[in-house]
Amino acid sequence: MKDIEIPYEKDRHGHYRFFEILPGSLSWLLLLMPIILSFINITVAVIFVLAYLLIYFVRSIGFSVGALRGYRIMRQHLKLDWTILVKDVENGYITKDDGVRRPQWHRDNIDRLSTSSNPFKPSDIMHAVIIATVNESREVLEPTIKSVIDGEQDNKKLILVMAYEGRAGKNTEQRVNELVRDYRHYFFDALAYCHPANIPGEVIGKGANITWAGRQLEGYLKEKSIDPKQVIVTTLDADNRPDKRYFLAVDYLFCIVPDPLRASYQPLPMFTNNIWDAPTMMRVIATGNTLFYIVGTTRHHRSRNFSAHAQSMQALIEMNFWSTRTIVEDGHHFWRSYFHFNGDYRVYPLSIPVYQDAVLADGYLKTIKAQFIQLRRWTYGASDVAYVADKGFFHKNSIPKSDLIAKFMNLLEGHVTWATGTILVFGAAFIPPLIHPQSFAANELPLIVSRIQKIGLIGLLASVYVCLVTLPPRPSRYRRHRSILMVVQWLLTPFTGVAFGSLAAFNSQTRLMFKRYLSKFDVTEKAVVVGKGDIVSSDADPGSH
Repeated sequence: MKDIEIPYEKDRHGHYRFFEILPGSLSWLLLLMPIILSFINITVAVIFVLAYLLIYFVRSIGFSVGALRGYRIMRQHLKLDWTILVKDVENGYITKDDGVRRPQWHRDNIDRLSTSSNPFKPSDIMHAVIIATVNESREVLEPTIKSVIDGEQDNKKLILVMAYEGRAGKNTEQRVNELVRDYRHYFFDALAYCHPANIPGEVIGKGANITWAGRQLEGYLKEKSIDPKQVIVTTLDADNRPDKRYFLAVDYLFCIVPDPLRASYQPLPMFTNNIWDAPTMMRVIATGNTLFYIVGTTRHHRSRNFSAHAQSMQALIEMNFWSTRTIVEDGHHFWRSYFHFNGDYRVYPLSIPVYQDAVLADGYLKTIKAQFIQLRRWTYGASDVAYVADKGFFHKNSIPKSDLIAKFMNLLEGHVTWATGTILVFGAAFIPPLIHPQSFAANELPLIVSRIQKIGLIGLLASVYVCLVTLPPRPSRYRRHRSILMVVQWLLTPFTGVAFGSLAAFNSQTRLMFKRYLSKFDVTEKAVVVGKGDIVSSDADPGSH
């Protein structure tokens, strides 16, 4: 098997360390650039700040347009009768005059199937859903299972797999087994696999947990004589609730794309399950994340695996499932697949949501800490910069270099912007006049920037609109004034962008610079508000210390 594993920490030397240091070095350099240039040449400093802000402004306008377009596509896809669309794919033709509206892209897909090499039909497919859990309460897990059951798919062609951590103790084992016993009759089968603690070479995290479950599932399929090529595996976190159309949409896409075994299928993450219960700052971050992924559904060339995603069981077996050496197994899995298939791999975005929780713990300070830990884990995806450089440029492969370089630069630029973007946009204009208070150009800079930012508010309004119309109904336990807060909260965007996004990214990248690796998946506490406001919570990760 091709070596697609991340090197152990002790084996990272030379060029690997250079590329681990690179994201943080660029981020710190870019952050300090207004100060450095102000001491060298004030005119150059002003030009640098203006150029950066204009680029950021143009991109933000494009982002807002993408948000409106992504929301429109999502609404259209949620209105479609996916049962009928899947039936057309099964038949290979469209039933005439049945009164069902079909989009033109569907008609084009059916026409293309007549000459397609895709050998799969929806009736061939089974689904396996792996739900990863550590110590989440029944109040978190049960709605996830019920959301799967309530889907429009045939549940008798679906295998439920509960992947739980042995280190979490007997309470977790009992909870998982009770859920399997209570809901097994809804599915083809329901299984529970305990991931043993302290396996040598593994990083404590979701990747090791679901990989263990995937390997046990491989044995189960062999025992049942089920072809893994016909099984699509979806991984869910404990709080992930697929939309009722999700599995049918995956069936559809799997059966119409070229070479479906060399692809994965990415639903739209929407952090709205508990959005009305989360504190204000967490709501801003959650709605911003939702918006980011709505835009992502319109940028197919930049689609990557995140959180819940689906892939052929056959492909997972070939690449030995997910990485057990990283805490960012979802984003890293894109690169793992990309190198395994020598670049012949793609992620197909779905405009069908998987609904997730905003960060919420039992207490405001605990929630703030949990939010930072979550974003630090996400921004630790900067560790993939070294992995991509190593596998792409220092190991033999047949990946087109133009494609590899483009993807590498997008990855690097994304993490550097994550760290520096908000700080520079809201703070860089004030640096030159502080250092050169007598300079006319320096003193004009904040005024020019403020005008650019006012125009940018138009784009922000579009984003706010999309976030508001994608909110679930307000729970009866909250009064109407909370709806007003959903609008006013956007004033906190600069603060949350710096305090959580930028600082988390700098934390991750600086850790990589000094070999202070994150070697354990820090599970965030999950609290659930039930009834009239009672909170049910659990320890984040018992037994991991």
